[in-house]
Amino acid sequence: MNQSVNFDTLGRIIFLDRYSIKEKKDDIETGDLVIVITKEDRKYPKKDLGVIKKMLDDGRVVLHMVTGIYADQENNFEFTQELRKCDKPIESIDDAHRRVAKAVASMEKTDEKKSQYLEEFFEQLNKKYIQPAGRIMTGANVDGKDHYTGNLTLFNCYVIPNPADSRRGIIQDTLYQMVEIMSRGGGVGMSLSALRPHYAYVKGVHGKSSGSVSWGGLFSYTTALIEQGGSRRGALMLMQWDWHPDVLEFIESKTQVGMIENANISVMISDDFMTALKHDQYWNLEFPDYENPTYSEIYHQTWAGDLQAWKKMGYPTKVYKTIKARELWNKIIASAHKSAEPGIVFMERYNKLSNSYYFNKIIATNPCGEQGLPGWGVCNLGHLYLASFAENIGEDATGPVYKMNWDALKKSARLLTRFLDNVIDLTPYHFKENEDNQKSERRVGGGTLGLGELLIKLRMRYGSDESLEFIDKIYSAITQEMYKASADLAQEKGAFPKFEADKFLESGFMKTMPDEVRKAIREKGIRNVTLTTQAPTGTVGSMLGRIFCLCHGLKSDGSHQSPGSCTMLD
Repeated sequence: MNQSVNFDTLGRIIFLDRYSIKEKKDDIETGDLVIVITKEDRKYPKKDLGVIKKMLDDGRVVLHMVTGIYADQENNFEFTQELRKCDKPIESIDDAHRRVAKAVASMEKTDEKKSQYLEEFFEQLNKKYIQPAGRIMTGANVDGKDHYTGNLTLFNCYVIPNPADSRRGIIQDTLYQMVEIMSRGGGVGMSLSALRPHYAYVKGVHGKSSGSVSWGGLFSYTTALIEQGGSRRGALMLMQWDWHPDVLEFIESKTQVGMIENANISVMISDDFMTALKHDQYWNLEFPDYENPTYSEIYHQTWAGDLQAWKKMGYPTKVYKTIKARELWNKIIASAHKSAEPGIVFMERYNKLSNSYYFNKIIATNPCGEQGLPGWGVCNLGHLYLASFAENIGEDATGPVYKMNWDALKKSARLLTRFLDNVIDLTPYHFKENEDNQKSERRVGGGTLGLGELLIKLRMRYGSDESLEFIDKIYSAITQEMYKASADLAQEKGAFPKFEADKFLESGFMKTMPDEVRKAIREKGIRNVTLTTQAPTGTVGSMLGRIFCLCHGLKSDGSHQSPGSCTMLD
């Protein structure tokens, strides 16, 4: 049933647990292979594979264990667990690839193209050239009439608008949006910068605000309650601007037990702050002067967390504290050493480089930080498995000899572009704002995994001059092919609705692109506002398996230290 011969044990467990379609528990019978929880943990339960030996009357089952600590003679390969803690996967990896390829190809306009791209997508998936992100692997499915059959999002990345500075905005709007997105499989990012600082006056209740960090704690706590499809918890990114009066408390929040335990945090850094840091200047922690009666109504109607925009309109701010810029910077560094957080995002610079700078400002990133997005922004992810493009051309005394298949890489980059663009039309949208935003810009994120494996196969030392030149060549090729493919898609299916050639080509990023790509975009348009991103790929990377070099390392020229004693494991 499994047929997952290309996976190691961990890879099989990951695939069957996370991505294989499951049968109803009522249909589990003796002899079935199941995923079973073998160690309870609120956040990260341990799961293994077992075969049902006996169904007990009390709702438990006796399993013959295939993996894990119970799969040994000492335990007689037996483990007893409640049936409700077992899941029965019903598809192999080939089945899953066929399911995903069919679903994504179903968005093509003609039956001929649907059949063509079903086979092309399937081949790319089966050869491990393309590896979709987890949400696509889990949810992409259509019936016989090409109707989407699930309720899960196919997007990994979401950013929701800054919470409005009111109880209603925080709880009724933002909290609800976050829970709905997470419960369907999406990770959420947001900025807390629109919320008034700690101890600020709250006129409606004649009291003091608990501050933005305390509300971040609410979002964090709620995230831990969300279980996405029974296989993972919710994911959250909380961000704060460098000018916010709560930023020092925010930086230290991950070092305090019980404050923000279930979210990643990052500080958004402005160009002005970096200038103040460079020249050892003072830095104001400030916020709109919402208590000023002249601007109170304006504050409640227009304030959305953008201090630069507030000041440009001539509205006043209140300085809560003035510190040396280096004090803030040192706190970030100290906390990062202590708790690995916060991260930093050069958000002002990000927007200057962003292709959507002229119509859609980036306000936060998704939980893993790879994708900066506007409010209501989403992005679907897919990856090129770089190690699969190393073509075996023979063997020498050291072992297999590989060369890079550049033609296959470029073809896959183009097909990944079409694949991800189709996902935009396939996925369900649970908020109309997400759909309106995404279909106006058609943002996708093509990335990679397996770079280290590729370099090992090609016998290059990571970090050597040779490897750096090679890595630049890889990512230049991928980026250029994806942008050219998107231009071709625009000619075939239409450019994204917000596309304006002159403005798009003036983005900081597009100015770095070669003339060939810029010319294609000017002549044909472009289908997607952005195309590349580098996601973590931890789970799908572990599923695919890794190649390990069991020798004493590589020499500076890339050859092995001890030829003949090197074993390569797939």
